[in-house]
Amino acid sequence: MAVETLYVELGERTYPIVIGDGVMQQVAALVQDAGISPTSRLFVISDENVSPRYLQPLKQALETAGYRVADCVIPPGEQSKSLAVYEQVLTRAIEAGLDRKSAILALGGGVVGDLAGFVAATYMRGIAFVQVPTTLLAHDSSVGGKVGINHPLGKNLIGAFHQPRLVLYDTAALRTLPEREVAAGFAEVIKHGLIADASFVDWLEEHAASLWQLDAERVGRAIRRGCAIKAAIVSADETEQGQRALLNLGHTFGHAFEALCEYAVLNHGEAISIGMCLAAKVAERIGFAEAGVYARTKRLLHLFHLPTDWPDGLEPEAVLDVMKRDKKAVGGKLALVLPRAIGKVELVKDVDEQEILTAMKKEAGA
Repeated sequence: MAVETLYVELGERTYPIVIGDGVMQQVAALVQDAGISPTSRLFVISDENVSPRYLQPLKQALETAGYRVADCVIPPGEQSKSLAVYEQVLTRAIEAGLDRKSAILALGGGVVGDLAGFVAATYMRGIAFVQVPTTLLAHDSSVGGKVGINHPLGKNLIGAFHQPRLVLYDTAALRTLPEREVAAGFAEVIKHGLIADASFVDWLEEHAASLWQLDAERVGRAIRRGCAIKAAIVSADETEQGQRALLNLGHTFGHAFEALCEYAVLNHGEAISIGMCLAAKVAERIGFAEAGVYARTKRLLHLFHLPTDWPDGLEPEAVLDVMKRDKKAVGGKLALVLPRAIGKVELVKDVDEQEILTAMKKEAGA
């Protein structure tokens, strides 16, 4: 696919999303174009899965252009989005001599991007950072400036809004992903269609087989469309005062599943897949959604090999308790993003808790 550039429009903080096969080779020029001078010390954060393949070539490209580059490699997985790992990375950044003109590069998936972005947001009260996503899932998490870490009592409860200077998305990296990670990424691709573009959902259904095989042209188109939907919403509502909350379809349920599973059983995409089904189930149950939204949502997720069944070992009452700590909840009152139709969702406040619990119990077979 040809290199394509989209923009998140935020006035003076507008930044590009550069998407293309092999664009990581252009990292030095793109980082410099983003206003990060070769006199700046760089700090690359990656994980043990990604670093063996991409870290040294990335560092070499940057060093050849005159940058001084240090790095930090963390364990893979959601459990690295913790206060303990955050402190370790901060210590490494201080030891590497980062200053206020330095920049952090997040090389990896959503966990690396969220953690690295939060380090950048808080190091010396905020320094520049660049997202270099290597997973399909990260087409969503790398855009929009939501950065943070988890707490044992809830996901992403510690964080900030800190926009990157650049998102550099090399689609060649997707060809090295295991199937489970590919499926997880498609959960967020599907989410973008379900919230804002029914015709995109039609296209995903039509081309599910070739997308699953990572056909370069069609996957590139899916990524571009997903990024474009998110970029438009973030440009209109950067700090989630209204419209941006719609991007959380399925996330209130999904984040509760992840927390209760101690971030070790379900990956993020799997949890969100199940959550989107539950959101549709609740919406139909209370008469909010058109008939058939739940069945079509479930069918679409199955086309991309995503789970939709209730997670083993979780009690609906425990899930509801964790959901009440969600960031959209106010005064313990739940607010859920629910589908009105395919391609149209709304934030619904004060959904009856008993209706939510009954829907969950039906899914759990309780």
